[in-house]
Amino acid sequence: MKKALITGITGQDGSILTRLLLNQDYEVHGIIRRSSTFNTSRIDDLMEDELIYNRKLFLHHGDLTDSSNLGSLISTIKPDIVYNLGAQSHVKVSFEVPEYTADVDGVGVLRLLDAIIKHSPDTRFYQASTSEMFGGVYNMPARGYTESTPFHPRSPYGVAKLYGYWITKNYREAYNLFGSNGILFNHESYYRGETFVTRKITRWCAKFLNDRSIKPLQLGNLNAFRDWGHAEDFCKAMIMIMNHDKPDDWVVATGETHTVKEFVNKCFEWMNIGKLEWRGDGVNQRAWLDGELVVKVNEKFFRPSEVDVLLGDSTKIRSILKWKPEYDFNSLVNNMMSMELKYHNKI
Repeated sequence: MKKALITGITGQDGSILTRLLLNQDYEVHGIIRRSSTFNTSRIDDLMEDELIYNRKLFLHHGDLTDSSNLGSLISTIKPDIVYNLGAQSHVKVSFEVPEYTADVDGVGVLRLLDAIIKHSPDTRFYQASTSEMFGGVYNMPARGYTESTPFHPRSPYGVAKLYGYWITKNYREAYNLFGSNGILFNHESYYRGETFVTRKITRWCAKFLNDRSIKPLQLGNLNAFRDWGHAEDFCKAMIMIMNHDKPDDWVVATGETHTVKEFVNKCFEWMNIGKLEWRGDGVNQRAWLDGELVVKVNEKFFRPSEVDVLLGDSTKIRSILKWKPEYDFNSLVNNMMSMELKYHNKI
């Protein structure tokens, strides 16, 4: 039975990846941070299954800022694969806590890599890189950003992730480590954190169906274009990347973009309660439903430096690893709304 160690196991990607690996008969170890409140809701069902939790799933307290702890875990577990998904992953928040973001998302990668080299050099390493490293500054190729497009991150999060990307490549070249970067574009699901824009929208819509008197949905840049895929498709790509015969860097994306406004419209279309009437533009955009204000822009949700368009070209992983997403934009929204309404006991 192969062993996988996942940082960020309680997050969206970590919880989905855990299920996929357990189904492939992996022994899964996860690192969780000590907290006064429980933050394991996404994997509680797995922890309640005694056959899984006692035999195939093991949780360890740790932190990407603690090198001695990471070294001890790597030395004890001797994992076949480490999936580094742990991060301060909110772009807007990274402007408020830039030093912490750099420590976890950047130097944290170095700590893990150093622990692997010292204690388990045959371990394969997956680094969760991000489309935010591109920054939307350079002229984007017609089909989107590729593995060879220059980077220009526009947030402390993107800058920290770029360090993680390059230090993974450096250890691959310097120590012959199997270290791969998955440059993942936006990927969503019902398990997305509630402060991220897609989940913020679907959650508000579920509440709106139950109570039409709730306050309007407040959003930032409605005109931002994003390449949105489903997190399950992207987690499957992670496994394919680590099962490949050699380490490399891979863009994972759907190859099409949609605006935040389109996401809102698609959710209302799914609810089938009427068509939104949009007025104004920029920070003055508003949406009405049957004469009632339901969506408005709030400037506090804008980033200090905005990224207008992120589109990925995943030709490489599609052609070499034969990866192909099962979800398109419509089915992504349908899945998220269905799960949201199920949670709110609406279906």
